[in-house]
Amino acid sequence: MRMSQLFGRTLKEIPADAEIPSHQLLLRAGMIRRLMVGLYSYLPLARRVIHKIEAIIREEMDAIGGQEIDMPFVQPADLWQESGRWEELVGKELAGFEDRFGRPLVLAMTYEEAVTDLVRSQINSYRQLPVMLYQIKLKFRDEPRPRAGLIRVREFTMKDAYSFHADEANLDQYYDLMYQTYLKIFQRVGLDVVAVESDPGIIGGSNAHEFMLISDSGEDRVVFCSGCQYTANADVAVMQKPKVDNGEPQPLDEVATPGQTTIESVANYLGVAKTQTLKAVFYSTDNRLIFVALRGDLEVNESKLQKIVGASHLWIATEAELQRYGLVAGYASPIGIKGVTVVVDESIISTTNLVGGANKQGRHLRNVNFPRDFRADIVDDIALVQENSTCVHCGGALRVKRGIEVGNIFKLGTKYSHVMGANYQDGNSKGRPIFMGCYGIGIGRLLASIVEANHDADGIIWPIAVAPYQIHLMHIGKDEDVVKCAGELYQRLHQEGYEVLYDDRGGSAGFKFKEADLLGMPVRLTVSQRTLKTDSVEVKFRSEKEKEIVGLADLEIQSYL
Repeated sequence: MRMSQLFGRTLKEIPADAEIPSHQLLLRAGMIRRLMVGLYSYLPLARRVIHKIEAIIREEMDAIGGQEIDMPFVQPADLWQESGRWEELVGKELAGFEDRFGRPLVLAMTYEEAVTDLVRSQINSYRQLPVMLYQIKLKFRDEPRPRAGLIRVREFTMKDAYSFHADEANLDQYYDLMYQTYLKIFQRVGLDVVAVESDPGIIGGSNAHEFMLISDSGEDRVVFCSGCQYTANADVAVMQKPKVDNGEPQPLDEVATPGQTTIESVANYLGVAKTQTLKAVFYSTDNRLIFVALRGDLEVNESKLQKIVGASHLWIATEAELQRYGLVAGYASPIGIKGVTVVVDESIISTTNLVGGANKQGRHLRNVNFPRDFRADIVDDIALVQENSTCVHCGGALRVKRGIEVGNIFKLGTKYSHVMGANYQDGNSKGRPIFMGCYGIGIGRLLASIVEANHDADGIIWPIAVAPYQIHLMHIGKDEDVVKCAGELYQRLHQEGYEVLYDDRGGSAGFKFKEADLLGMPVRLTVSQRTLKTDSVEVKFRSEKEKEIVGLADLEIQSYL
């Protein structure tokens, strides 16, 4: 491709709305352009990367027995009603509309319902199992907070794979195979990822893993143990909660705490440690109020809480909502309250004589003890793992880093097949639900993540396997013999089967070198009067500082790729 004909232009300045390196560099390199918030056009250079990513994914899916299909992007709403996810998602992330006949339809945000419907129409015997189907397909999620360029968007393409099995043991085996295949895919595209335990979320199932690129640009928190192999998304990570012995339970004692409305201020005012305080946090969901009580040194893990209370959404309760239940913000207590769902973290069980609110302005209670003084509807682990927490497996220190989720795998089990009637006949002609697995990779997010992991201050550094072009060829100066030599080299490389981006435009050496660094092709070849004198070409790897002069007759491109 000649750059004089390439569609798209580079930008000198970083766009004001570009938040993270991949967003900035993909915009500056002329690879993507925003149509509106959360919606992007992919220009030719980006599309070439996408094609290579998809080719790698297809190779690896086919290698483990996958068969590619293509399901409709527009789906009937009744499938989502049948699965039970309609009420949970419609009008939120799931975008719905009616066709001209008044039939409710949705834009696919995922394909579990559609593939289950497809399989129940085709599979009726154990002899047809196992099977894995996959597609690379558009999705739409009415994302409330698109951010960071391609990391969180509304319209996106994913590789979705679904496996179908006669029993759980066979699903487990294939899940492990897919786990290893994902590691291979990410290695091939130039990413060093970690696999972490995760929450199945709206997809559902019994077990799930996410594949994370550790990056400061990530929106997920990833927990690692320094002493063992334990890794998990912070949404599901667990930790040891040391017992705090404050002596035998003592009688309740009401004390004045004027103006002290935070754990920090109450602890300082009364001269106690934060571990001796009871933190109250309030959430609203589904027309009810959730009172969360946990030890003052801990924070609420909202993902755990949402799953435990069975809520589709949670939000921090307003002061007006608290007042309706007789709760005083900053001085609230679970003692004596009614009509509220009380969720108690397990840390409260092993801690005595806590300081908690008195439900009176400017007053707290000493020596609050559970279950002597208040009830709980749910007692569970609802605490968020923090830096230097203690590992439950080995006692080591836990570390917390940020990460970008680039893929996920789920053991769906019979979640969808059971409710949608996707059954097979076993060897005794008895009907049984099909066991399912689900495996996803976001293509655009993977593109952005490759840039996050492979760039420097000057621009992108594409891994050879996914680079838009293998070679960036340019000539310096307008001398006819230089231009002719570069043109002949371009034709030679093209005929030898190499992918070449040829900068055939005018412009200074500084401008061309700077743009080449921004675009990030693995190998740069430069023809100039200086190289022409020795019938040679300058060769430079994008990832290295050094350059070398190589004779044109001796140029073996394959040795550089």
